[in-house]
Amino acid sequence: MSDTSFFVPKGPFYINDLFKELSVQKNQSKITDVKTLDKADKSSITFLNSNDYIDLAKKTKASACITTSKLKQYLPKTCLTIVVKNVLLSIAEVSKKFYPDADIDYPDQTLIETNKLSSNFDSVTFGKNIFVGKNVKIGSNSIIGSNTIIEHDVQIGKNCIIGANVTLRNVLIGKEVVVQDGSKIGVKGFGFIPSKGKNFRFPHIGRVIINDNVEIGANCTIDRGSIGDTIIGTNTFLDNQVHMAHNVKIGENCMIAGQVGFAGSSSIGNNVSIGGQAGVSGHLKIGNNVRIGGGSGVVKNIPDGTTVMGYPAVPLREFLKKNDK
Repeated sequence: MSDTSFFVPKGPFYINDLFKELSVQKNQSKITDVKTLDKADKSSITFLNSNDYIDLAKKTKASACITTSKLKQYLPKTCLTIVVKNVLLSIAEVSKKFYPDADIDYPDQTLIETNKLSSNFDSVTFGKNIFVGKNVKIGSNSIIGSNTIIEHDVQIGKNCIIGANVTLRNVLIGKEVVVQDGSKIGVKGFGFIPSKGKNFRFPHIGRVIINDNVEIGANCTIDRGSIGDTIIGTNTFLDNQVHMAHNVKIGENCMIAGQVGFAGSSSIGNNVSIGGQAGVSGHLKIGNNVRIGGGSGVVKNIPDGTTVMGYPAVPLREFLKKNDK
Protein backbone atom coordinates (compact mmCIF):
# COMPACT_ATOMS: atom_id res chain seq x y z
CA MET A 1 0.00 0.00 0.00
CA SER A 2 1.30 3.45 -0.87
CA ASP A 3 0.93 6.33 1.58
CA THR A 4 -2.02 7.94 -0.18
CA SER A 5 -4.00 10.89 1.21
CA PHE A 6 -7.61 11.31 0.12
CA PHE A 7 -7.97 15.01 0.93
CA VAL A 8 -5.83 17.88 -0.37
CA PRO A 9 -5.42 20.83 2.02
CA LYS A 10 -6.04 24.43 1.07
CA GLY A 11 -3.50 27.03 2.05
CA PRO A 12 -0.90 27.49 3.28
CA PHE A 13 -2.11 29.91 5.94
CA TYR A 14 -0.23 32.21 8.28
CA ILE A 15 -0.90 31.45 11.94
CA ASN A 16 -2.22 34.97 12.52
CA ASP A 17 -4.71 34.53 9.69
CA LEU A 18 -6.04 31.33 11.27
CA PHE A 19 -6.69 33.08 14.61
CA LYS A 20 -7.66 36.63 13.77
CA GLU A 21 -10.12 36.76 16.67
CA LEU A 22 -7.43 35.80 19.24
CA SER A 23 -4.50 37.79 20.57
CA VAL A 24 -2.00 35.28 19.24
CA GLN A 25 1.66 36.19 19.44
CA LYS A 26 2.63 37.81 16.14
CA ASN A 27 3.96 35.00 14.01
CA GLN A 28 4.60 34.78 10.28
CA SER A 29 5.05 31.00 10.12
CA LYS A 30 3.19 29.31 7.31
CA ILE A 31 1.01 26.35 8.24
CA THR A 32 0.39 23.79 5.50
CA ASP A 33 -1.66 21.14 7.30
CA VAL A 34 -3.45 19.91 10.43
CA LYS A 35 -1.94 16.79 12.00
CA THR A 36 -1.91 14.75 15.18
CA LEU A 37 0.75 15.39 17.80
CA ASP A 38 2.89 12.45 16.70
CA LYS A 39 2.62 13.11 12.95
CA ALA A 40 3.04 16.89 12.99
CA ASP A 41 6.12 18.63 11.58
CA LYS A 42 7.38 22.20 11.62
CA SER A 43 4.78 23.26 9.04
CA SER A 44 1.83 21.70 10.90
CA ILE A 45 -0.64 22.79 13.53
CA THR A 46 -1.89 20.26 16.09
CA PHE A 47 -3.96 20.15 19.29
CA LEU A 48 -3.77 18.92 22.89
CA ASN A 49 -6.90 18.68 25.01
CA SER A 50 -6.30 15.69 27.32
CA ASN A 51 -3.77 14.45 29.86
CA ASP A 52 -3.81 11.13 27.98
CA TYR A 53 -1.61 12.65 25.27
CA ILE A 54 1.01 14.46 27.36
CA ASP A 55 3.79 12.07 26.36
CA LEU A 56 3.11 12.73 22.69
CA ALA A 57 2.86 16.46 23.33
CA LYS A 58 6.34 16.59 24.83
CA LYS A 59 7.81 15.15 21.63
CA THR A 60 5.71 16.93 19.02
CA LYS A 61 7.49 18.78 16.22
CA ALA A 62 4.46 20.94 15.39
CA SER A 63 4.92 24.62 14.70
CA ALA A 64 1.84 25.47 16.76
CA CYS A 65 -0.59 23.70 19.07
CA ILE A 66 -4.12 24.58 20.14
CA THR A 67 -4.46 23.75 23.84
CA THR A 68 -5.59 24.92 27.29
CA SER A 69 -3.81 27.02 29.88
CA LYS A 70 -3.30 23.92 32.07
CA LEU A 71 -1.80 21.75 29.32
CA LYS A 72 0.43 24.25 27.52
CA GLN A 73 3.30 23.54 29.94
CA TYR A 74 3.81 20.10 28.37
CA LEU A 75 4.59 21.40 24.90
CA PRO A 76 8.13 22.06 23.62
CA LYS A 77 9.39 25.64 23.65
CA THR A 78 9.71 25.45 19.88
CA CYS A 79 5.93 25.02 19.60
CA LEU A 80 3.74 28.12 19.68
CA THR A 81 0.89 27.51 22.15
CA ILE A 82 -2.51 28.87 21.25
CA VAL A 83 -4.70 28.84 24.37
CA VAL A 84 -8.45 28.60 23.83
CA LYS A 85 -11.52 27.76 25.90
CA ASN A 86 -12.76 24.98 23.60
CA VAL A 87 -9.89 23.08 21.99
CA LEU A 88 -12.03 20.73 19.91
CA LEU A 89 -14.13 23.55 18.48
CA SER A 90 -11.03 25.55 17.59
CA ILE A 91 -9.25 22.66 15.86
CA ALA A 92 -12.48 21.83 14.02
CA GLU A 93 -12.70 25.42 12.75
CA VAL A 94 -9.06 25.36 11.65
CA SER A 95 -9.52 21.98 9.96
CA LYS A 96 -12.55 23.38 8.13
CA LYS A 97 -10.35 26.14 6.65
CA PHE A 98 -7.85 23.61 5.34
CA TYR A 99 -10.45 21.03 4.30
CA PRO A 100 -13.77 22.79 3.60
CA ASP A 101 -15.36 19.73 1.97
CA ALA A 102 -14.31 17.03 4.45
CA ASP A 103 -17.10 17.50 6.99
CA ILE A 104 -19.74 15.86 4.76
CA ASP A 105 -19.42 12.78 2.55
CA TYR A 106 -20.25 14.14 -0.88
CA PRO A 107 -20.93 11.53 -3.60
CA ASP A 108 -17.88 10.76 -5.73
CA GLN A 109 -18.43 12.38 -9.14
CA THR A 110 -15.62 10.39 -10.79
CA LEU A 111 -17.37 7.01 -10.62
CA ILE A 112 -17.46 4.93 -13.81
CA GLU A 113 -19.28 1.66 -14.32
CA THR A 114 -16.82 -1.21 -14.70
CA ASN A 115 -17.99 -2.14 -18.20
CA LYS A 116 -16.66 1.25 -19.33
CA LEU A 117 -13.27 0.95 -17.66
CA SER A 118 -9.98 0.44 -19.47
CA SER A 119 -8.05 -2.82 -19.32
CA ASN A 120 -6.21 -1.85 -16.10
CA PHE A 121 -8.24 -4.42 -14.19
CA ASP A 122 -7.91 -7.43 -16.52
CA SER A 123 -6.92 -9.71 -13.64
CA VAL A 124 -9.86 -8.60 -11.44
CA THR A 125 -13.25 -10.35 -11.45
CA PHE A 126 -16.20 -7.97 -11.30
CA GLY A 127 -19.85 -8.72 -10.61
CA LYS A 128 -22.70 -6.59 -12.00
CA ASN A 129 -23.45 -2.90 -11.54
CA ILE A 130 -20.11 -1.93 -9.96
CA PHE A 131 -18.79 1.64 -10.00
CA VAL A 132 -15.14 2.63 -9.60
CA GLY A 133 -13.65 6.10 -9.08
CA LYS A 134 -10.48 7.64 -10.54
CA ASN A 135 -7.02 6.43 -9.51
CA VAL A 136 -8.39 3.27 -7.89
CA LYS A 137 -5.90 0.39 -7.65
CA ILE A 138 -7.03 -3.24 -7.35
CA GLY A 139 -4.54 -6.09 -7.03
CA SER A 140 -4.51 -9.19 -9.22
CA ASN A 141 -6.91 -12.07 -8.60
CA SER A 142 -9.24 -9.95 -6.50
CA ILE A 143 -13.03 -10.37 -6.75
CA ILE A 144 -15.53 -7.53 -6.44
CA GLY A 145 -19.21 -8.35 -5.75
CA SER A 146 -22.23 -6.81 -7.45
CA ASN A 147 -23.62 -3.36 -6.60
CA THR A 148 -20.38 -2.30 -4.90
CA ILE A 149 -18.92 1.22 -5.03
CA ILE A 150 -15.18 1.85 -4.85
CA GLU A 151 -14.48 5.57 -4.64
CA HIS A 152 -11.48 7.55 -5.90
CA ASP A 153 -7.93 6.66 -4.85
CA VAL A 154 -8.94 3.55 -2.90
CA GLN A 155 -6.33 0.79 -2.95
CA ILE A 156 -7.09 -2.93 -2.73
CA GLY A 157 -4.32 -5.52 -2.60
CA LYS A 158 -3.95 -8.91 -4.28
CA ASN A 159 -6.29 -11.86 -3.72
CA CYS A 160 -8.98 -9.84 -1.95
CA ILE A 161 -12.69 -10.65 -1.90
CA ILE A 162 -15.02 -7.66 -1.66
CA GLY A 163 -18.67 -8.68 -1.29
CA ALA A 164 -21.87 -7.27 -2.76
CA ASN A 165 -23.36 -3.90 -1.77
CA VAL A 166 -20.10 -2.73 -0.20
CA THR A 167 -19.01 0.92 -0.15
CA LEU A 168 -15.29 1.69 0.03
CA ARG A 169 -13.96 5.23 0.38
CA ASN A 170 -10.83 6.71 1.95
CA VAL A 171 -9.44 3.23 2.61
CA LEU A 172 -6.19 1.39 1.90
CA ILE A 173 -6.59 -2.41 1.92
CA GLY A 174 -3.77 -4.94 2.05
CA LYS A 175 -3.66 -8.35 0.38
CA GLU A 176 -5.88 -11.38 1.03
CA VAL A 177 -8.54 -9.31 2.77
CA VAL A 178 -12.21 -10.33 2.87
CA VAL A 179 -14.97 -7.72 3.17
CA GLN A 180 -18.40 -9.31 3.37
CA ASP A 181 -21.68 -8.02 1.96
CA GLY A 182 -23.09 -4.67 2.98
CA SER A 183 -20.12 -3.23 4.84
CA LYS A 184 -19.40 0.51 4.67
CA ILE A 185 -15.75 1.44 5.13
CA GLY A 186 -14.17 4.88 5.23
CA VAL A 187 -17.33 6.87 5.94
CA LYS A 188 -17.21 10.08 7.98
CA GLY A 189 -17.34 9.54 11.73
CA PHE A 190 -19.84 10.93 14.22
CA GLY A 191 -17.88 14.06 14.99
CA PHE A 192 -19.39 17.43 15.80
CA ILE A 193 -19.04 20.21 18.37
CA PRO A 194 -22.20 21.77 19.89
CA SER A 195 -21.78 25.52 19.47
CA LYS A 196 -24.21 28.43 19.76
CA GLY A 197 -27.30 26.33 19.19
CA LYS A 198 -25.86 24.67 16.08
CA ASN A 199 -23.67 21.59 15.74
CA PHE A 200 -20.32 22.34 14.08
CA ARG A 201 -19.26 19.35 12.00
CA PHE A 202 -15.68 18.16 12.55
CA PRO A 203 -13.96 17.55 9.19
CA HIS A 204 -12.70 13.98 8.82
CA ILE A 205 -9.48 13.95 6.80
CA GLY A 206 -8.05 10.63 7.98
CA ARG A 207 -8.14 7.19 6.40
CA VAL A 208 -8.96 3.59 7.16
CA ILE A 209 -5.96 1.28 6.86
CA ILE A 210 -6.72 -2.46 6.70
CA ASN A 211 -3.66 -4.69 6.84
CA ASP A 212 -3.15 -8.14 5.27
CA ASN A 213 -5.38 -11.16 5.90
CA VAL A 214 -8.14 -9.23 7.68
CA GLU A 215 -11.77 -10.28 7.49
CA ILE A 216 -14.62 -7.78 7.85
CA GLY A 217 -18.04 -9.34 8.46
CA ALA A 218 -21.33 -8.39 6.84
CA ASN A 219 -22.85 -4.96 7.49
CA CYS A 220 -19.91 -3.56 9.46
CA THR A 221 -19.33 0.19 9.60
CA ILE A 222 -15.77 1.47 9.90
CA ASP A 223 -15.32 5.24 10.14
CA ARG A 224 -12.23 6.95 8.79
CA GLY A 225 -10.06 8.95 11.14
CA SER A 226 -10.86 12.55 11.97
CA ILE A 227 -7.24 13.75 11.78
CA GLY A 228 -5.32 10.50 12.31
CA ASP A 229 -6.19 7.09 10.84
CA THR A 230 -8.45 4.20 11.77
CA ILE A 231 -6.35 1.01 11.62
CA ILE A 232 -6.99 -2.75 11.65
CA GLY A 233 -3.95 -4.97 12.20
CA THR A 234 -2.88 -8.08 10.30
CA ASN A 235 -4.97 -11.25 10.71
CA THR A 236 -7.71 -9.56 12.74
CA PHE A 237 -11.24 -10.82 12.12
CA LEU A 238 -14.45 -8.84 12.68
CA ASP A 239 -17.83 -10.56 12.87
CA ASN A 240 -21.03 -9.08 11.45
CA GLN A 241 -22.39 -5.67 12.45
CA VAL A 242 -19.29 -4.38 14.20
CA HIS A 243 -18.90 -0.61 14.42
CA MET A 244 -15.51 1.10 14.64
CA ALA A 245 -15.65 4.84 15.23
CA HIS A 246 -13.05 7.34 14.02
CA ASN A 247 -9.38 6.87 14.98
CA VAL A 248 -9.89 3.41 16.52
CA LYS A 249 -6.80 1.20 16.27
CA ILE A 250 -7.07 -2.58 16.54
CA GLY A 251 -3.92 -4.68 16.72
CA GLU A 252 -2.96 -7.99 15.14
CA ASN A 253 -4.63 -11.38 15.57
CA CYS A 254 -7.74 -10.02 17.25
CA MET A 255 -11.16 -11.72 17.20
CA ILE A 256 -14.14 -9.36 17.48
CA ALA A 257 -17.61 -10.97 17.73
CA GLY A 258 -20.87 -9.58 16.37
CA GLN A 259 -22.36 -6.21 17.29
CA VAL A 260 -19.31 -4.98 19.19
CA GLY A 261 -18.95 -1.20 19.23
CA PHE A 262 -15.80 0.88 19.62
CA ALA A 263 -16.08 4.56 20.49
CA GLY A 264 -13.65 7.04 18.97
CA SER A 265 -9.88 6.90 19.53
CA SER A 266 -9.88 3.67 21.54
CA SER A 267 -6.75 1.56 21.06
CA ILE A 268 -6.83 -2.25 21.14
CA GLY A 269 -3.69 -4.37 21.51
CA ASN A 270 -2.69 -7.64 19.85
CA ASN A 271 -4.35 -11.02 20.41
CA VAL A 272 -7.48 -9.50 21.94
CA SER A 273 -10.81 -11.39 21.97
CA ILE A 274 -14.10 -9.54 22.46
CA GLY A 275 -17.47 -11.25 22.87
CA GLY A 276 -20.66 -10.20 21.13
CA GLN A 277 -22.46 -6.94 21.94
CA ALA A 278 -19.62 -5.61 24.08
CA GLY A 279 -18.87 -1.89 24.02
CA VAL A 280 -15.58 -0.04 24.43
CA SER A 281 -15.68 3.63 25.42
CA GLY A 282 -13.58 6.27 23.71
CA HIS A 283 -9.89 7.13 24.27
CA LEU A 284 -9.21 3.87 26.15
CA LYS A 285 -6.17 1.62 25.93
CA ILE A 286 -6.84 -2.12 25.88
CA GLY A 287 -3.65 -4.13 26.33
CA ASN A 288 -2.34 -7.22 24.57
CA ASN A 289 -3.86 -10.67 25.20
CA VAL A 290 -6.99 -9.20 26.77
CA ARG A 291 -10.31 -11.06 26.81
CA ILE A 292 -13.59 -9.13 27.10
CA GLY A 293 -16.77 -11.08 27.78
CA GLY A 294 -19.89 -10.69 25.67
CA GLY A 295 -22.21 -7.83 26.63
CA SER A 296 -19.54 -6.10 28.70
CA GLY A 297 -19.14 -2.35 28.93
CA VAL A 298 -15.51 -1.23 29.04
CA VAL A 299 -15.11 2.22 30.59
CA LYS A 300 -11.50 2.04 31.87
CA ASN A 301 -8.12 1.03 30.47
CA ILE A 302 -7.37 -2.70 30.65
CA PRO A 303 -3.80 -3.94 31.24
CA ASP A 304 -2.17 -6.79 29.33
CA GLY A 305 -3.38 -10.33 29.89
CA THR A 306 -6.58 -9.40 31.73
CA THR A 307 -9.98 -11.09 31.35
CA VAL A 308 -12.97 -8.82 32.14
CA MET A 309 -16.73 -9.17 32.21
CA GLY A 310 -19.82 -7.15 33.10
CA TYR A 311 -20.94 -3.55 33.09
CA PRO A 312 -18.83 -1.78 34.02
CA ALA A 313 -16.30 -4.43 33.01
CA VAL A 314 -14.27 -5.82 35.94
CA PRO A 315 -11.77 -8.68 36.23
CA LEU A 316 -13.51 -12.02 35.72
CA ARG A 317 -12.88 -13.27 39.27
CA GLU A 318 -14.45 -10.13 40.72
CA PHE A 319 -17.41 -10.45 38.35
CA LEU A 320 -18.03 -14.08 39.34
CA LYS A 321 -17.78 -13.25 43.03
CA LYS A 322 -20.34 -10.44 42.74
CA ASN A 323 -22.75 -12.64 40.81
CA ASP A 324 -22.33 -15.82 42.88
CA LYS A 325 -25.70 -15.86 44.59
